[in-house]
Amino acid sequence: MSPLVGSDRGLIDLAEATAERFEELRVRIAFLARDIDTGHEVGVGVDRPMPLASVAKVPLALVVADRIARGEIDGGAMVTLTAAERSYGPYGISAFTHDATCSVADLMLMMLGLSDNAAADALFDKVSPREVDEQLAEWGVEGLRVRHRMQPMYDYATRVAGPDFALATQLAVEGRRPGGRHVIDSLDVERATVGTPRACVGLLERVWRDEVAKPEATELVRRLMGKQVFTHRIAADLLADDIQLAGKTGGFLTLRHEIAVVTHPAGRVAIAVLTDSDRTARIQNDVDLAIAATARDAVEALAARRPA
Repeated sequence: MSPLVGSDRGLIDLAEATAERFEELRVRIAFLARDIDTGHEVGVGVDRPMPLASVAKVPLALVVADRIARGEIDGGAMVTLTAAERSYGPYGISAFTHDATCSVADLMLMMLGLSDNAAADALFDKVSPREVDEQLAEWGVEGLRVRHRMQPMYDYATRVAGPDFALATQLAVEGRRPGGRHVIDSLDVERATVGTPRACVGLLERVWRDEVAKPEATELVRRLMGKQVFTHRIAADLLADDIQLAGKTGGFLTLRHEIAVVTHPAGRVAIAVLTDSDRTARIQNDVDLAIAATARDAVEALAARRPA
């Protein structure tokens, strides 16, 4: 079992129950939830690096937003994404059948709201993965590395599996090597864009406290994350009129992730749930539901520990 984290005995017990929940599903989990205001936390494998898939769009958005705030990038500049050259993806401009022109600011909305890969890679044209990685290091963000655009995730998989998605998923399970290495580069912790739950939660905490980048940038990232349309993971058990969620999912082959901040009447909780399944089914609703239950349990447990 992965190392457990909890601010008290009850939270350690919750971490253990969470680990057992995912073990029964044959899913590896790295998870952390932290009350932004009290510092109380609960987690499993919080320092385990995991390939981030589309969760990487959050640090990209933060760096682009910061450069807009500094006047280095024009948020209103129009960008044309051609049908023949844009990146693959199931949503947004990635799925369009014709060329599309969009402002930089609206590319950020498409990237965070719909997880649009074409929008993300158009923004990587403005700020390269290396530049994002270097800016994170300059801000003191540890445990998070941005190494590639979105399209290479698919390119690395097709390089070893061809166009057969089923074979790629099988290799995602069978191609694991010791120490997080993998035959598919986009699942290899030494080559992929990776992050730990501690790093993801720490970044969210600093964004919500305006402790990183320009305040105009952090406000924009918070607002755009609040427009995410996907509610099948962290939000699934937390949809209520008095709860606000701002999150970003990530999924690729066996990976099913989400990071988010949950704002509820008792406070704010930053959460990162990163999972890697041992099963090859394309749709694993039980994993999504387990992520939802984990988030709900953590929010409730941390709220119960806040001062009256």
